[in-house]
Amino acid sequence: MTSRVATQNNSKELSFWTTKKDGEVRLRMEKNSLANESPLTVHDMFLDTATKFSNSIALCSKHRDGWQVRTYVEYYEECRKAAKAFLQLGLERFHSVGIIGVNSEEWVISSLGAIMAGGFSVGILTTDTAKTCQVIVENSKVQVIVVDGTVQLQKIQGFLKSIKAVVQYKEAIRAKLPNLYSWSTFLGLAVSVSDEMLDHVIDSQKPNQCCMLVYSHTTSGPPKAIMLSHDNITWTASAIAQSLSFTCPPEGQETMVCYLPLSCFSSQLFDVWVSIYVAGMLYFAEPDALRGSLLDTLREVRPTTFYGVPQVWDRMLDKMRTTQLAASKFRRKLDAWAMRLRLRIHAKQMLGQEQLPLCFCLAQRMTFDPARKFLGLDQCRQVFNTGIGLPEDTLLYFLSLDIPICELYSLDECTGVHSLCSPGEFRPTSCGKELPGTHTKIIKQEEEDLVGAVHVWGRHVFMGYFHNKASTQEMLDAYGWLHTGDRGYLDEENFLYLSGNIQDLITLKSGEKINPLPVEERLKLLIPIARYVVLVGQDAPYLCALLTLKCQVNPESGEPRDALTTEAVSFCQHLKSTSTRLTDILYDADPIITQFINQAVDTVNSEATEPNSKIIKWRILDTDFTMESGELGANTKVKRAVVTKMYQAEIENFYEEDEKAED
Repeated sequence: MTSRVATQNNSKELSFWTTKKDGEVRLRMEKNSLANESPLTVHDMFLDTATKFSNSIALCSKHRDGWQVRTYVEYYEECRKAAKAFLQLGLERFHSVGIIGVNSEEWVISSLGAIMAGGFSVGILTTDTAKTCQVIVENSKVQVIVVDGTVQLQKIQGFLKSIKAVVQYKEAIRAKLPNLYSWSTFLGLAVSVSDEMLDHVIDSQKPNQCCMLVYSHTTSGPPKAIMLSHDNITWTASAIAQSLSFTCPPEGQETMVCYLPLSCFSSQLFDVWVSIYVAGMLYFAEPDALRGSLLDTLREVRPTTFYGVPQVWDRMLDKMRTTQLAASKFRRKLDAWAMRLRLRIHAKQMLGQEQLPLCFCLAQRMTFDPARKFLGLDQCRQVFNTGIGLPEDTLLYFLSLDIPICELYSLDECTGVHSLCSPGEFRPTSCGKELPGTHTKIIKQEEEDLVGAVHVWGRHVFMGYFHNKASTQEMLDAYGWLHTGDRGYLDEENFLYLSGNIQDLITLKSGEKINPLPVEERLKLLIPIARYVVLVGQDAPYLCALLTLKCQVNPESGEPRDALTTEAVSFCQHLKSTSTRLTDILYDADPIITQFINQAVDTVNSEATEPNSKIIKWRILDTDFTMESGELGANTKVKRAVVTKMYQAEIENFYEEDEKAED
């Protein structure tokens, strides 16, 4: 293994952005801060860890006979093999390797191998259509595609002529196609490429050059390729590690569970890059983790750091409440006392009172420790939420169980993270403080406004959109500030709070713009059986709401069932309703639930500051949202434009009576 000192040449003469495949950018370095750290390539960071912690466990994959582990030196050498194999297949400098498949060590090794070979790593969502895959492959100049099996292979068969090779890593090869390699055959190609040849390619790479394309799926056109440099990744991993309480061998080793799609960069940032930086141990969950097996994996692995998305926290909350409802009366009273105590302690801590009452140890032993063990989080020192922010009641529920969920401001154009809360600096509903060496600016239309547009600056800001100068110049100004499109504010302690995205604003027929997020969150809080609430009303005379209810999920298909969750059924019983299924409630079939939702809507409307921000009509949809059906993105964020298109008939029905009356 060889190492070198990465340098950046003539950085002051360069622009902060580029859209060219071989372009170089000026790094946003500052004196006397973390932003002044020496830039590194991905290979240099990886080599440093593999050298210092060569025998520490890096990757853990589950097989029939148990967990198969790979040390850091084995991990590194396997990535070198993959890099050599890509070179043998004809991967050219600044061209891409597309990866589409379930999370696995092969996925990660392919990504690192592509970067070491001088190419770009391009993760493709397994839920992407064949057409979307083709657009990504053609736009990224993909020369080699790595797939997990037959389903993904079928998507790319229509445009194989432009591909030099396909590698299949999960399932046995059944199709007879030219240049289709199994994983073992692929790695066997490495013997034809010398170490000297690979090292020459590695040494030619610069920290301020692109090494990865991350696709941002938009509703108004083809997906845009976010260019991330070596420095974007290595510096951000370093900044996160230094902002949080990670441990490294020999003092201890971080344990993480990889279960969210690695093609979603916020997941990849922690699972791959932060894990490498801190020499962590990464366990790959089963492919059906989001359909029910995640909890079993967490209980077995017992991670020290865990991050979830709203859907995961929602399911965990359902399971916890179901367990509490099934407990004895004494146990329920004990838990309620302990949870109230924890929230009172938090309120005092916000005022600077750090001393814990003597009874906290009892609450911890009787309620908090069992809850953490039930969720598999008993060894967790830090717990995070990525994607959209969690509702305040969800955050307070877990906080009452002594599980403070730290929010992140997650944006792919900021290499996955711009700001974060930490166990030591925590505020519910806040996205926390900016990474050290970065900056946040709130641009207000009026000086007295509390909320404004969020602009950010730092070495984590992306290079530009690949071959898309116009979109790049919309996002990045001449001074290197990223215009995120999000709206928010900073409090007096510099904690960032977000209030929605400019693109999410609903413009009514009257021209008034409505931010739907706070209204949706408030309505969800008032309707505990609601899973999602989406306001609609673009170019319409008034607002309406689409609701989905909390339904059980089929563990095999991931599709929502007709049966309500135990928590939802319990709440219905609390209202004296006998409904246990979604079909018992649809189309106003249950007058008790209909009246309850009407009352919740009336409450939200009574709090509205403007007449046009009131909800006039609402409807419960006949299914919950899922990633498989398309309403949710990879980070479980609701795709508003997709929902509007999928449920266009239901939305049009809201306003049909008004149109008939006008006629």
